[in-house]
Amino acid sequence: MNKRFYSLLFFAVCVQVTALFAQATGAPAAPPATPPPPAVDHSYKPLTLKLNDSGSKYVRFIMWHQIWATATQNNPGTKDINGKLIDGSDGADKAWSTDLAIRRSRFLAYAQISPRCLILTHWGINNQSFINGATAPNGPNAASGGNQGKKPQLFIHDAWTEFEVAKDKLYLGAGLHYWNGVSRLSSQSTLNFMTMDAPIFNWHNIEVTDQFARQFGIYAKGQLGRLDYRVALNKPFASGTAPGAVAKNGVAVNVLNENWATAGYVNWMFWDKESNKLPFFMGSYLGGKKVFNIGAGWYSHPDASLYKSADGRDSSYQNQLALGADVYIDLPLNKTKGTALNFSATYYNFNYGTNYIRNIGILNLHTAAPPTTESWAGAGNAQPTIGTGSIIYAQAGYLLPKLKNGTAFMPYATFTHKNFERLADPSSQFGLGLNYFVTGHNAKLTLEYQTRPVYQLNGTDIVRNGSRGELILQTHIFL
Repeated sequence: MNKRFYSLLFFAVCVQVTALFAQATGAPAAPPATPPPPAVDHSYKPLTLKLNDSGSKYVRFIMWHQIWATATQNNPGTKDINGKLIDGSDGADKAWSTDLAIRRSRFLAYAQISPRCLILTHWGINNQSFINGATAPNGPNAASGGNQGKKPQLFIHDAWTEFEVAKDKLYLGAGLHYWNGVSRLSSQSTLNFMTMDAPIFNWHNIEVTDQFARQFGIYAKGQLGRLDYRVALNKPFASGTAPGAVAKNGVAVNVLNENWATAGYVNWMFWDKESNKLPFFMGSYLGGKKVFNIGAGWYSHPDASLYKSADGRDSSYQNQLALGADVYIDLPLNKTKGTALNFSATYYNFNYGTNYIRNIGILNLHTAAPPTTESWAGAGNAQPTIGTGSIIYAQAGYLLPKLKNGTAFMPYATFTHKNFERLADPSSQFGLGLNYFVTGHNAKLTLEYQTRPVYQLNGTDIVRNGSRGELILQTHIFL
């Protein structure tokens, strides 16, 4: 027993001496167990400034950038800024142009200054590349002299005020506004496209008698049960050719005039109701809502076009009328996995005057080059976009199950069929894309390949001559 007692005592003394020695020599003691770090919160928190304790009065701020990296297969006959042919006719490796550009850089603020009064301001820039974005001495996008692509003009997109007449049912507003008619896509938000971007013809007067899809006007909007509506009386911008300078070629063109225009859009909400606090329609709710809407609308501008026949015997002012009808579905499939389906289809019927047509190329690197024999629409990525005739447009996307880190992929496809009066042949084109949602629509990457038709002049006819493509990678972040 004594030996056992002395052994335990000796062991206790050794342990104590070791601890004292470690303390004296500064040897670190074993660290206490620490709890795991809390999970990082990546959810979106709106930038809102409360103006009273209840939060019924507030200011909301939104800012966003959309950056494009593009690889464009140029139209036949395209030349670079030095006049060198780069259309691929002398080597396929030269057919493509690449660029990094700002598609949109915007800032928006709106304030509910009282329960019945709202004010909104929205400004920014669009479409700045190494050559586009500023005005050189020889005209827009000229390839010599001036700032060329540098220092684009910062301008107002929206500036309007609104007053509540009857809660939910009727609101009246005025200013430079985006409460457009014709279709859902005509008032599409640029923050939450299901695709990478809009098809452009959805903004039926883009940069002619509007200011980037906005016009001055007075509007009324509201919801009567499941009927959502917006109507407007607008004063379009004076943009076009002076009547005396219109060519006698059998093609109607925009002409200067002071006439008012009307616009409207109504849609019936079969499932979940959408908010109409702001004019911007959602592209995709990513399964957050169950939406099924059918809508229709119009835009009418009297005597906005002037037509002069080639023989000089006929000269007449013609109205511009755009009609649209659409269906929109956003359907959650499996809320646990986060899967959802998005689909929309739109039919447009444009009557802008006899043979009226416009060729447009978004972030076109070679707009300075004139139309060529090989490409009637012009150089770069220009294509027939808006004109008298009809357009069918459809898009569909499938939101795949969320990954473990909360991100998700969404492949999608688009289809467009255009049948314009001035062209001998209709055209069909498609787009294939993939969204990668890092934090929903607030932070995402989009890769899309899209085709476009190429037309050439064959005698007096404008005929289809194949197609070309474009690959675009977009980074999109908004707060």
